Amino acid sequence: MAERVALLVTHTGRKDSTDHARTVARDLITAGFSVRVVAEEAEDLGLSGVAPMSGACAAQGAEIVFALGGDGTLLRAAELARPAGVPLLGINLGKVGFLAEAEIADLDTAVRDVVARDYSVEERLTIDVTAELAGEVIAESWALNEVSVEKGSRERMLELLVDVDGRPLSRYGCDGVVCATPTGSTAYAFSAGGPVVWPRVEALLLVPISAHALFSRPLVVAPDSTIQITVDPYTEQAVLSCDSRRVFALPPGARVTVRRGVLPVRVARLRPQPFTDRLVAKFGLPVEGWRAHGQRHATGH
Repeated sequence: MAERVALLVTHTGRKDSTDHARTVARDLITAGFSVRVVAEEAEDLGLSGVAPMSGACAAQGAEIVFALGGDGTLLRAAELARPAGVPLLGINLGKVGFLAEAEIADLDTAVRDVVARDYSVEERLTIDVTAELAGEVIAESWALNEVSVEKGSRERMLELLVDVDGRPLSRYGCDGVVCATPTGSTAYAFSAGGPVVWPRVEALLLVPISAHALFSRPLVVAPDSTIQITVDPYTEQAVLSCDSRRVFALPPGARVTVRRGVLPVRVARLRPQPFTDRLVAKFGLPVEGWRAHGQRHATGH
């Protein structure tokens, strides 16, 4: 029988995250798994019987990657899981945890389901991004949530030209532009005024940030569209950010090309919950209405 391997990624700066990671590791080892941890986290975890792993090969050959923490931890774990094609299971130990599949109260159940192979896997669309200056590539990266081009200094507005599928769309005087996936529609793009898009919808989002323009509405484009964002040669330096984790300087005249990612992120689903229910729970949306609420109080129910 093939060896079963799991990689644990957590936020060792938080004691509760470290404690929960130790519990998960011990349970998996008891169930016959070989457990890996990120080399930089191994000392803080202080676990025997685990293998510290570093670099992009940490998830190679693993069956699953556990991410215990908030959305930041899950995005960090996705950097390891994506190139290896390994399913990623997020356990929310943070505040909102939109990317996580389970909450801390479900931790024991989540481990049991993984041991029993009682989970499904779905693929999440990603974004690949390339930045060029005078025909030379100056940055290449990817994102699960979003790519943003933003002004590099607080004092000055940024001038950007946006093209879609090789055709000019609009020139914006703005704080920046966000290009997001459906998975990232509830993150930065949402804060910038973009729509919430169900994760199973295949599309790319374009959301201007504080644009001084008559037409500055967020747009939803085809998943195979190519978006190009050019920093005006006469404007200020800009910044390219990928999931707020990989950041690159963009000189005036730089051109950023955004397209659907070649590799998806594979996400483990335990007991798939309708996205509507997740949206209501995470954002605390009112589904009963104030009249029904008031009537219950009036009748004592």
